[in-house]
Amino acid sequence: MPNPVPLNDAQHQNLKVLTGHSAAFGDAVNHVPVFTPEFAEVQREYPILFRKEEKGYSAVALLGFDRGENLFLDEKGWQARYVPAAQRRGPFMIGFAGGHGAAGEPVIYIDQDHPRISTQDGLPLFLPHGGNAPYLEASIRTLQILHNGAAQTASFFEALEAHGLLEPVEIDIELSETARCKVPGFHTVSTERLAALPGDALRTLNEKGMLLLVFAAVSSLGNIHHLIERKRRKEEGGAG
Repeated sequence: MPNPVPLNDAQHQNLKVLTGHSAAFGDAVNHVPVFTPEFAEVQREYPILFRKEEKGYSAVALLGFDRGENLFLDEKGWQARYVPAAQRRGPFMIGFAGGHGAAGEPVIYIDQDHPRISTQDGLPLFLPHGGNAPYLEASIRTLQILHNGAAQTASFFEALEAHGLLEPVEIDIELSETARCKVPGFHTVSTERLAALPGDALRTLNEKGMLLLVFAAVSSLGNIHHLIERKRRKEEGGAG
């Protein structure tokens, strides 16, 4: 179980964080949450798909077709130019001082029992004479993507729903003559409905900064073909 406590330089001066990616660090997953501030980076590497949940829609980057399958992960680490923020945050998370919501101030928490935490190896969190070390500064930027991106992503889905642009999609892939992969339960942007939107609706989406995000999500689906090739190489015994 996570053991989060507020991060401070007095209590955690000697803590270090192991970098890199492996199954031991929780990277053996077939999809990860992504947020609109990182769509431009994500769409260059991964298919972006949407999941409908009790509280609304969420966006994910598809990494594999089977449970626990990350086709970008091998013995050398994560083989992609961009790793989604949710996987980069490591042992850090955002909490709130004085209560959750508008009344609470966001505070960085650290999971003291996270497998990346070490006192011997890894990168330091703080400089020897005070101040944040570069690794912690980079982690704070990652947390900002997650914290700010949650509300922005919710607004994105509100816009998609308002214009009727969401539709279910089932990925059905033929890997060989005897093997198929099906990935049900996801949604995507309906390109047919998008093309039929009137000019004023497109203008509104563009003014709100949503149109580029829509195009990024649509464009990202081309990465499914690259994912299939990784899967085929894995099934054949080659490197991903």
